Amino acid sequence: MVDPAVLFLFIPTFIVVSVTPGMCMTLALTMGMTIGVRKTFYMMWGELFGVALVSVAAVCGVAAIMLKYPSLFLLLKYLGGGYLVYLGVQMIRSRGNIPRDSTGSHLRNISPKTLMVQGFVTAIANPKGWAFMISLLPPFITPSKPFLPQITILLLIILTTEFCCLVLYSNGGRTLSRFLEKKGNLLTLNRVSGLLMAGVGIWLAVG
Repeated sequence: MVDPAVLFLFIPTFIVVSVTPGMCMTLALTMGMTIGVRKTFYMMWGELFGVALVSVAAVCGVAAIMLKYPSLFLLLKYLGGGYLVYLGVQMIRSRGNIPRDSTGSHLRNISPKTLMVQGFVTAIANPKGWAFMISLLPPFITPSKPFLPQITILLLIILTTEFCCLVLYSNGGRTLSRFLEKKGNLLTLNRVSGLLMAGVGIWLAVG
């Protein structure tokens, strides 16, 4: 089991880290604006799986091996980032006088599998995420205690916190979407969403 004192430090630390705007949170905000919270859950599942993989790899030392092959990171970053930029440009170019149900239609047609893959790629192709997990998690593992119970508890805390923050951001995006739609400014909605999406893509590719 994890020492209560360790949890007392770990929980608030990770809450602050998760709630801070980042690549995945911005993606959740943007998708909440365009496809709604319910469909954004598919992206969340992929992102959470990616975060779990990065967390376990960081503790197990796999990250040290992965970092020796930066070409893998570059490939994931460029593919994932390029796809998000493409979606963002499509949204910016869309017209503002379309019906409400058509807002972000090119995103609404994306399959759940594609959304999950995008969330997964965004999570694992983020070097800053790897660096953070490598620096954060190992100090909270006590070598003299069984490894599996410790990583399981810490991972549950990480995923629960991350999930809550993703839901918070996606709901914020949906609220902003409804406000803009109520004002009849669908063009602004599309442009804001597109700029955010493209920004996440560039951030992923060059970060």
